[in-house]
Amino acid sequence: MNSKLKSEAFTIYLILASMFIAALVASNLIFQKFFYWNPFGWFRFELSVGILPYPITFLITDIISEIYGKKKANQVVISGIFASFFSMGIVLLANYTPAIDSSPVNNVLFTKVFGLSPIAVLASMLAYLFAQFVDIRIFHFWKRKTNGKHLWLRNNFSTFSSQFIDTLTVITLLCSFGVLPWSLFKTLLLSGFLFKVLIALLDTPILYLIVFLFRNRFQLKTGEEIKLF
Repeated sequence: MNSKLKSEAFTIYLILASMFIAALVASNLIFQKFFYWNPFGWFRFELSVGILPYPITFLITDIISEIYGKKKANQVVISGIFASFFSMGIVLLANYTPAIDSSPVNNVLFTKVFGLSPIAVLASMLAYLFAQFVDIRIFHFWKRKTNGKHLWLRNNFSTFSSQFIDTLTVITLLCSFGVLPWSLFKTLLLSGFLFKVLIALLDTPILYLIVFLFRNRFQLKTGEEIKLF
C-alpha cells in the first residue's frame, strides 16, 4: 500500500475512533431518560435513550477489527474509557460549581439531570470494558476459524455474547448502586438485550457494505487487514 492510501486509511481510522468515542460519551450523558418502543405490537421495549448510540460502538469496533485488526480495536476501546472518565470529571466539576440566580439551569435541575452520571458511568464502564474486550476476542476467534470468511457469523456471534454481558452487568450494577429500582431489573434486561440483538441483525448489511467499500478502495483480500504502524 502506498503512502497516500495509508494516510487515507489512517484518516478514516481516526474518524471511526472519534465517532466511537462520541457515541460512548453521549450514551453516558443521556441515560436517565427512558422511553418505550412497540414495533411489533406484542412486545413493548422499555429502554434508556442511552442505548440508542451504544450499538454504534459495537458496529465500529467490528469494522475496525475487520479492517485494522485486533490491536487497533483494543486501542479504541481503551481510548473510549479515558474519554468517558474525563467527560465525567468535567460534569462533576460543573455540578459542584454554584449557579448564579439568573442561570437558566439552576443547581437543583443540573444535579437532577447529571448528578447520578458518575455512578452510572462507573457501572457502564465496568460493563463496557468487559463486553467490548469479549466482543473483540470472539470476533477474532471466529475470524481465524473461518479464515476471514462468513463475516455475518463473527459479527453476530460476538455482538450477541458481548451485549448480553454488557446489559446484565450494567443493569445489575445500577440496581445495586440504587440508581434504578430492582423492580425494573427483568424488564430492562430483556428489553435491552433484545433491542441490541435486533440492532445487531439490522446492522449486518451495513457492516458488509462498509467492509466491501474498504476492500475495494484499499485492494484488500478476504481477511486481510490494514497495517497502519
